[in-house]
Amino acid sequence: MIMEKVITSAHGSGGLGTSSLIENIFAKYFNNEYLAQMEDATIVPGGRRLAVTTDSFVVEPYIFPGGDIGKLSVCGTVNDLLVRGAVPKYLTCGFILCNGLKTDDLEMIVKSMASAAEEAGVKIVAGDTKVVPGDGGLYINTTGVGVFEDEEFGADRVAEGDVIIVSGNLGDHHVAILKTRMGIENNVMSDVAVLKDMIENMRSEGVCIKAMRDITRGGLATILAELSKASECVIEIDEEAVPVSSEVAGFSDLLGLDPLYMGNEGKLVAVVAKEDAEKALECIKRSKYGENAAIIGKICERDDEKHGLYINTHIGGRVKKDVLVGEGLPRIC
Repeated sequence: MIMEKVITSAHGSGGLGTSSLIENIFAKYFNNEYLAQMEDATIVPGGRRLAVTTDSFVVEPYIFPGGDIGKLSVCGTVNDLLVRGAVPKYLTCGFILCNGLKTDDLEMIVKSMASAAEEAGVKIVAGDTKVVPGDGGLYINTTGVGVFEDEEFGADRVAEGDVIIVSGNLGDHHVAILKTRMGIENNVMSDVAVLKDMIENMRSEGVCIKAMRDITRGGLATILAELSKASECVIEIDEEAVPVSSEVAGFSDLLGLDPLYMGNEGKLVAVVAKEDAEKALECIKRSKYGENAAIIGKICERDDEKHGLYINTHIGGRVKKDVLVGEGLPRIC
């Protein structure tokens, strides 16, 4: 069957159109010994403590400066496993394709997913495709499975005196999406990336990692406010220490945005033991995506009543920040 140039309802029929889609695009890039089983469920090696996560991706536009929805779906799911302390192993992916989607775009996105999965060291072992009426877009759901080869990270391990490190400049993904929608020209690219390298570097150097989160929707302030609640700790960061590029800062000022609440797709925040802070920072800085990492704050005290996130501002004030209220930017991931 000749592959059509756009997605039609026939591609979701379960018949020849579906087979053609699987053979010409999905199997072409995702092929491995597990996916090749082509059964209702794939059998993979197990028998260990597992980490499992799932996420759905609806970003608009689905191709943006620095990435696309395919790369985003792999990186986002893999990073959720990594920051828990697991080693990502397997992914499943479900595609909802809208009528009119260009097959060239779909192939590029699937190829992008395959490349990101290879970088992450994971295999895509199962999937599903549905076609629905629409305007030529697509949505992706991914589920990730990882195993624990070392201790996990968690909010319950955080203690007074621990140091907080962010792995790089904030707000790049947010700006990349928003500028595309608004037709604004600048050099900002999405930061979407697999964060495996920096975590492996810290572990190989024996850094005592207490907790870790990837900084996605809601931004750094939301992530740290949630962490302060989960750990029952007061968290304090210095506004001037938070890394933000000059282009993102200028764009944010122009539109009245706060980089502390802007979305990212290739940044993490790590809480490490005080004595390991400089070593952890060096490990992140020499990683593939960590050159702009910085120490930004600390854990002040454990108090289940006074917990919260506090910002020491550049003018000498101290402001409490909470989680993002409302919708910072629709369909950013």
